[in-house]
Amino acid sequence: MSDPVHDAGAPAIEVADLTVAYGDTPVLWDVDLDVRRGSLTAVVGPNGAGKTTLIRAVLGLVKPAAGTTLVLGRPYASQRRLVAYVPQRGSVDWDFPTDVLDVVLMGRYGRLGWARRPGRDDRDAAHEALAQVGMDAYARRQISQLSGGQQQRVFLARALVQDAEVYLMDEPFQGVDATTERAIVTLLRELRARGRTIVAVHHDLQTVAEYFDDVALLNVRRIAAGPVDEVFTEENLRATYGGRTALFPGAAGA
Repeated sequence: MSDPVHDAGAPAIEVADLTVAYGDTPVLWDVDLDVRRGSLTAVVGPNGAGKTTLIRAVLGLVKPAAGTTLVLGRPYASQRRLVAYVPQRGSVDWDFPTDVLDVVLMGRYGRLGWARRPGRDDRDAAHEALAQVGMDAYARRQISQLSGGQQQRVFLARALVQDAEVYLMDEPFQGVDATTERAIVTLLRELRARGRTIVAVHHDLQTVAEYFDDVALLNVRRIAAGPVDEVFTEENLRATYGGRTALFPGAAGA
């Protein structure tokens, strides 16, 4: 596989005319989306809107019926070392017999290849990442023995050791306590300050304006996308969710 390439003029993520269907049912329909580099971007929409499918399509985990996705100007297959992924916590088999340090070290395999064993530098990087998320003291704890918030911190540490350019996160705040949520937000802002791009599927409308720079409103189709202060409006939220706009107190103009 060729080395990843930074196309300086390209968006961090570029989605064009993307359609994904499961059987005869479209989950995403003709979606266009550019994610600007160095941004914190939320993907927001109701259940069944295609938010997770969008992330999975960028990662090549689902095959589109039409359209393309690019990462830093190139197909994901040639850029995978530049991308870190944090899946939904509920999609992981937490009973798998492994400890915290080994889970984090999995984030180094993109650099090592599966045939090489992690060395001292890799272990040092893993411990540093665990320290960043407040979990280094749990390095030898079985992953199944952790709370939901602790498990989420470990998955963030695994993403950190990849030293990626683009971070894709599916509901990173789901099921975590307030302390963990604040720690995650601080970490995401630190990544942004280092020029990294973060795209997160997010469900809490009241924190979108506080946590994110940009937002993509999705309900099978793209409703709107862009800076939060321009796009996260009562009108766009009503188009995305329907119902009473009083449900969306964080929206501009609400």
